[in-house]
Amino acid sequence: MTEPSQEPSGGLGAVDRVFPSAEQGGTGEEFDPAAIRAKYLEERNKRLVAGRADIRELDQDVHFAAFRKDPFTPFEDREPVVDEVDVVIVGGGIAGVLAGANLRNAGIKRIRIIDQAGGIGGTWYWNQYPGVMCDVESYIYMPMLEELDYIPSQRYAVGEEIRSHLNAVAERFDLKDDALFHTSVLATEWVEDRSRWSVRTDRDDVITCQWYVVATGILNLMKLPTIRGMESFAGRSFHTARWEYEYTGGSSSEPLDRLSDKTVALVGTGASGIQCLKPLAESAKHVYVFQRTPSAVGVRGNRPTDPGFAERLVPNWQQDRMDNFQAVILGRPVEADLVDDGWTHNYAVVRNPPRPKGTAPADFARLAEEVDFRIMEAHRQRVAAIVSDPTAAEILKPQYRYLCKRPCFHDEYLPAFNSPNVTLVDCPAGIERITPGGLVVNGETFDVDCIIYGTGFEAEMTPLPRRVHHVIVGRDKLDLATKWSGGASTLFGMLIRGFPNMFVMPAPGQQAVITVNYTQLAVLGAAFIGRMVSLLTQRGAEAFEVTEKGEESWTRQIVESFIDASDFMSACTPSRLNFEGHPEEANPRNGNYGGGVGNWFGYRELLDRWLEAESFEGLELKMGSKAT
Repeated sequence: MTEPSQEPSGGLGAVDRVFPSAEQGGTGEEFDPAAIRAKYLEERNKRLVAGRADIRELDQDVHFAAFRKDPFTPFEDREPVVDEVDVVIVGGGIAGVLAGANLRNAGIKRIRIIDQAGGIGGTWYWNQYPGVMCDVESYIYMPMLEELDYIPSQRYAVGEEIRSHLNAVAERFDLKDDALFHTSVLATEWVEDRSRWSVRTDRDDVITCQWYVVATGILNLMKLPTIRGMESFAGRSFHTARWEYEYTGGSSSEPLDRLSDKTVALVGTGASGIQCLKPLAESAKHVYVFQRTPSAVGVRGNRPTDPGFAERLVPNWQQDRMDNFQAVILGRPVEADLVDDGWTHNYAVVRNPPRPKGTAPADFARLAEEVDFRIMEAHRQRVAAIVSDPTAAEILKPQYRYLCKRPCFHDEYLPAFNSPNVTLVDCPAGIERITPGGLVVNGETFDVDCIIYGTGFEAEMTPLPRRVHHVIVGRDKLDLATKWSGGASTLFGMLIRGFPNMFVMPAPGQQAVITVNYTQLAVLGAAFIGRMVSLLTQRGAEAFEVTEKGEESWTRQIVESFIDASDFMSACTPSRLNFEGHPEEANPRNGNYGGGVGNWFGYRELLDRWLEAESFEGLELKMGSKAT
């Protein structure tokens, strides 16, 4: 396979981005590397405690299994489905809908989406909590805007608009009528003599298909922490991904009108907790916010879409805008930063600090550290400028390097702590225990009526066999979990030897690439699947199998380009990005094409050339009886 050009080194080179001005939130604080490292290490050590990463296994947990019940769509009984289709897609979120749309464009007629949810949306179906929104610009995050001739109403869309748009895409490509919702796949097995997959579900469905697409997404496993005594709580408790409006009243966009006499505990200050605090503060009698690690909360700067925005667009505008954003994030030169937000101002610069010609490695490392410090100091000063209580402000200041934890962007979260009915509870080592009446931190009990767990989903790097949440058995009775017990093994991060006619949508931890804008990666993966199935169908192929050489070659490229970031990440505050403080657990086999977050543009070029060649290098084809 021909190797594409690698990502260029270097950064944007804009001085005002590297050292923000006072107007942009920059500071003139002196950079003292030894002092800041000591401070970061002190804060890290407070949080690096035994049991930190322990979570509830909700499949087996008798008490908390009910937390996964769908509160949004009534469950309807139906007869088991016994059917043979062309394609089964597991997952009805962005990945599954895009895969279905591309397969429909490829001429595939019988497509069944299967999803545990009660409808289309994936993460955006489950996350219907008040205030839910996306932190990536809607013009690049919401897929197929050109195809549907739709312009988002605002720069950063709320969850309801994203979910509505995904439903519109599914309807446009006729993906909903044959979908099986409130249905979980239990096991999928390759039937060799028929060259088909057999799919069994928890509703006794048995569906066979020629092509099997795993599109379970990257944030699909609800995460619930293990806290001593949490089963004993006598009040109401639920997860933000299963918000109980029957208890709180209201909706994702309306006041929570049943909380006026309730004291609420909000556990977690990642994206979910940050977004739902304002609606809770406006509605509840009192809100206690339990914070283990503060997020870096940058300016969101949302606004309605300019009425003239659509008039300025040209064909292929959305992909061009996605590519522009991706180029900035990776440090590639661009004529203009089209998105121009916190991701491109901060994240991109920290990832790609400019390196003046002739700079020695040690000097460049110090420059990179100072760039990071200036940006994080600007975040800390933003907290100090907004939060009136100095004690709370200090607790809310993020004390770590920018890439240690996924950044957040919000304009109402920090001001909420100025409300007299909001109390911040600092618990870096976690909540001590939960009693029938409340939560205990450092020996102090906080009595509450309700506990809301804003603890998100299992990390993007969760191994694929766990994320798919069912058993997949390929050739010779080999199951995917066994195949990947020592790490990922694929061709292109989407095709797996021993699992014929199976496609896995690209994602972190499986030998593809990583993007801030997940939709762009899903667009690429779905297009690849659609084009590949179309070519195989035209060729008359009944089945494909990855060759041993093809898989070994790809995996070797991934391992050889792996960049060991454990030295950097071991100094970070524990987070999902460093395996909760144990970056040594990173497996080189689970890396990305090109190393680091991956060579996005090179990866796309390689896939395009492979499809255009139509030689199917790295595959063995089984031709059908009608093949020419």
